[in-house]
Amino acid sequence: MVERRAMKERRKLARWPVNQHAALKLESATKELFCQIKDINSRGAKITLNTKLPGDQALKMSLRLSENYTIEAEVWVAWRKVINGINHYGFFFSSIKDADKDKIYKFIDMYRTDELKQKPWLGAVVSEQQKEGEEMSDHRIFERFQREFSARFIGLDGREAQAQTFDVSAKGLGLATTNRLESNTPLEIWLNVPNSTEPLYTRGQVVWTKVAGAAGYHSGVELERADLMGMSRLLRA
Repeated sequence: MVERRAMKERRKLARWPVNQHAALKLESATKELFCQIKDINSRGAKITLNTKLPGDQALKMSLRLSENYTIEAEVWVAWRKVINGINHYGFFFSSIKDADKDKIYKFIDMYRTDELKQKPWLGAVVSEQQKEGEEMSDHRIFERFQREFSARFIGLDGREAQAQTFDVSAKGLGLATTNRLESNTPLEIWLNVPNSTEPLYTRGQVVWTKVAGAAGYHSGVELERADLMGMSRLLRA
C-alpha cells in the first residue's frame, strides 16, 4: 500500500516526455514565440526555443500547448543551456491556477507516447533518471547555498534581534542567533544585501533549532512562499 502511494505521488510529479510543438506569449509581447515542449508537469516544463528569454525575474506568460489547451502561468527560468544554437530552458511554474494544472494533465494524456500509455510508470522512471543530470536542475531553485548575510528579525514578543545566515534558498534560511528560537515561531526578517541600500524583507516560521557551539544556536526557517526574486538578489550579491 505504501509503495503504491509513493508511486502515485512520483507519477503526479514526474516530468512526462511529450515532445510537442507549442507557442508561448509573454504578457508584454504582441507575438507568440514558437517552441517545443520536451517534458512537462504541473510544476514546470522543459522547452526549447530560438529566442533568449529575460533572466532573474518572474515572467507572466501564456503557453499554448495545443489547439485545445492554453495555460497561463507565472514562470521562473530555473536554468538555460544553449545546444547547437538552440536555447534549452527549465521552467518552474511559480504561480499557476488549478484549472490550468488540469489542462496540463489532459494535454499529457493526449500527447504522451504510446509506450508511456501502456507503461505509465516509465514517466516517473525517466524523471528519476533526469534528476541525476543537469536537465532536472530546476531543483537548484530550492538548493541551500552557503552564504553569510547579516540580518535582523522580530518574533512574537515584538523584540528586534540580530542574526546571521549560514545558508539561503528560495524557500528557507539558516539563521545563527545568540538566543534559542522555538519551533513554530513566526518571524519577520530583514536581510542586509551587500551593495544595496534596501534590505530584503521576508517572513517565515522556525522549523528546527539546535545548539551550535557554546555561543549560540542554529535554526532552520521555512519561508511563507518561495522568494525567487529575493534569491536572485542574494546570489548576485
